[in-house]
Amino acid sequence: MKLRDAIEHYVAWRQAHGVKFVTARNLLRQFLQHADGDAGCDAVTCAQVQAFLAGTGPVTRHRENKNYALAGFWRYAISRGYALSSPLPESERRPPLQAPPHIYSRDQLQRLFDPDHIDNALQGSRQLDSATFRTLLLMLYGAGLRFGEATALTLSDVDTAEAILTIRDTKFQKSRLVPVGPQLAGILDTHLSVRPVNGVAESATSFLLANRDGTRLSSSTVQTAFDRLRRVADVHGRAGGRENPRLHDLRHSFAVHRLMAWYRQGADVQRLLPALSTYLGHSDLEGTKVYLTMTPNLLAQASLRFARYAGGGSDARP
Repeated sequence: MKLRDAIEHYVAWRQAHGVKFVTARNLLRQFLQHADGDAGCDAVTCAQVQAFLAGTGPVTRHRENKNYALAGFWRYAISRGYALSSPLPESERRPPLQAPPHIYSRDQLQRLFDPDHIDNALQGSRQLDSATFRTLLLMLYGAGLRFGEATALTLSDVDTAEAILTIRDTKFQKSRLVPVGPQLAGILDTHLSVRPVNGVAESATSFLLANRDGTRLSSSTVQTAFDRLRRVADVHGRAGGRENPRLHDLRHSFAVHRLMAWYRQGADVQRLLPALSTYLGHSDLEGTKVYLTMTPNLLAQASLRFARYAGGGSDARP
């Protein structure tokens, strides 16, 4: 089978399993600029792969994404008999382990959400305003949303009276309802009344979180603002973890903090995990279970629970 056709078969196969697969699909199609798409899969050379992955210095997220896309495709191609072996260099077949997500402390979160810090970080910004940026950050943490889910919300997706968000067409092409707490519902209600959209006609399909001209927030604009905010708020990573905590780590922090709260309340965490998984929009429990071992504090809470259980204390279950 031709390389080009094999790639399209792989993309269709992944998407049939409920994954959008947009980034990897685009990267695999870009790879065809380095290899002959009309030749067989085994005609691809190691040099062509290296040219596509080319980069010097530390491994970037973009290079990792290209690596994962190619590695996944060749595993598929070999399993289907489209290729006999992978052309990826041995050193690239197992990308370096990514640093674990950063779990923000309560103090770090307070500094990130501080209106003065946000105002300082956005000095000179022409599109993104402070109120919108702060509301976005609070949603990523307070509701555990993905960036794309939060920025895709329209006015019709937000019901502040019932404190419900409708998340449409998510990572796994499913929609879900996300209830939010009264504090976040109040913040959203306030945001709806002061949205700084200048001279733009509003409708039910208008973005909840928009630039001043009504357009959807872009990841590059928000990431630049968040990098500045981290510096202004003096928020850094920890030894053995990420040097620069990410915007997406707000979602991870939401999940870990929720689990820690359940442990402290003496709740049946194993029974509640499926509920957290559904809330976060995970396709299965494996994506949620990883949070159980993510921080020393969480492990300490789990150990304390087990000690009480073993000793027949108040947390014991029949």
